[in-house]
Amino acid sequence: MSSPSMIEARPQPARKRRSISWRSREGRSVIYQVVAILSVIGAIALLVRNTLANMRERGIQSGYDFLNQPFGFDVSETLIPYEITSTYWTAFAIGMANTLKVAVVGIILATIVGTLVGVGRYSANWLVRKLCYAYVEFFRNVPIYLQLLIWYIVFTEVLPSYDELWQIGHFYLSKNGFSFPWPVWLRGQNLAMAGGLLGVVAAWLYARRSRRLFDQTGQQRPVALVGLALIVGMAIVGWLAGGAPNEWSLPVRGTFQIENGASVTPEYLALLIGLVLYTAAFIAEIVRSGIASVSLGQHEAAASLGLTKRQSMRLVVLPQALRVIIPPLTSQYLNLTKNSSLAVAIGYPELVSIANTTLNQTGRAIEALSIVMLVYLTLSLITSALMNWFNARAAIQER
Repeated sequence: MSSPSMIEARPQPARKRRSISWRSREGRSVIYQVVAILSVIGAIALLVRNTLANMRERGIQSGYDFLNQPFGFDVSETLIPYEITSTYWTAFAIGMANTLKVAVVGIILATIVGTLVGVGRYSANWLVRKLCYAYVEFFRNVPIYLQLLIWYIVFTEVLPSYDELWQIGHFYLSKNGFSFPWPVWLRGQNLAMAGGLLGVVAAWLYARRSRRLFDQTGQQRPVALVGLALIVGMAIVGWLAGGAPNEWSLPVRGTFQIENGASVTPEYLALLIGLVLYTAAFIAEIVRSGIASVSLGQHEAAASLGLTKRQSMRLVVLPQALRVIIPPLTSQYLNLTKNSSLAVAIGYPELVSIANTTLNQTGRAIEALSIVMLVYLTLSLITSALMNWFNARAAIQER
């Protein structure tokens, strides 16, 4: 009997290479996709060629060189300072900043209001339950365009004039807008903001550790109060490290307008409130359906552990409902951002309004609209990427 070392290794059969033929399904699939892509590219090239040719025949200029020219019109509300010689680059930057100012604040407020109303649909109080239901049915079924017009009329017609403005302390409200005190931004405020951001990170780490401890031992630590204390405490430490500046710019009533302080225009208030109330109604239905997707057994299991209804909702129901809530919630965030373009109807100078004024002055309609499309596409992709990341974090991990 020969030893294992003397046994010759048998030659392994050569693996056949899988060739893709045009006669096979895979081959035809590849050919069809290539043809479809080339057809789309050809159609786009033909469209661009014909458009440029028609524009040349009619003497219409094209190109993005106008962006380096002074835009020469006034913008009623801006976060970016500009001068009379500022270029159209600055004008589009102002419009994008105003759009983000509405979109970011609106998303935060709509999420808070929508979540509260959605959870309120399951309240044990009959009045709260019916009020939340009435809110959803009313604001969800009234067109957003009409809501914006109504709020604009409220802020420009119903509110008192400047001579009879409403004043509470250093807060002023009239047809001219809402004015309020604002801190004079110094080194202490910068350090306070940095400390607050570090507090957010520390609160997140503490909440994560508390959740792990709860899973291992069943002992629950206070998370909300400790997290809030960390954020506020570290912000105060940064403020003290910066010299504890306490100077405020207080609004003062002048002859024709409020001076100093900070203020927001009626157009911004009307747009923000309209978008928040409209989008929050849809978010409330998303939250309600997410809660309804959690089986009754989970509620009973939480009750058997001695958890209160509030603890059951926060620790058991909502974490499981997130996997149902997040995907449609992303669509509502995108809708709110894109619905901000309706601000052109009430005179708020966001991106579309700036683009309309630009194309009327320069005649570069295609270029101006392409910039608007690119900005909204970028904002939508960034929002979708962030929500997809959050969705992956909130998904139930298979063991």
